[in-house]
Amino acid sequence: MPTPSMEDYIEQIYLLIDTKGYARVSDIAGALSVHPSSVTKMVQKLDKDEYLVYERYRGLVLTAKGQKIGQRLVERHDLLERFLSVIGVEETHIYEDVEGIEHHLSSDSINRIADLIEYFEEDPARIDALKKVNERNKE
Repeated sequence: MPTPSMEDYIEQIYLLIDTKGYARVSDIAGALSVHPSSVTKMVQKLDKDEYLVYERYRGLVLTAKGQKIGQRLVERHDLLERFLSVIGVEETHIYEDVEGIEHHLSSDSINRIADLIEYFEEDPARIDALKKVNERNKE
């Protein structure tokens, strides 16, 4: 099981490969705001743990295991962003809040959040009613 830090790297590598077709150490460092040497160390660990294959100066590719986890992490992140949006969290706080909570929730909690989002999105009147409660409680 990857650590939260490993998850951040896998998620970012997955996103870079998905959008650019590749992920270089410098791209990962820039996206995560870390030094390239830190990325190299983590990439070597992820290679050792078989989440990706890394060849120095040639780049890296996610293994099937790494791709599966990367996709799950991106889906979890998107789900939590949708959840915070549905419950009325200000857009400017959502990304940072998700980064703060995403590694601390069990699969059961994530699944229940998915159920709740489905419940609200099935009937937009439910979202409107929640917005009214939010507004009332801001006063």
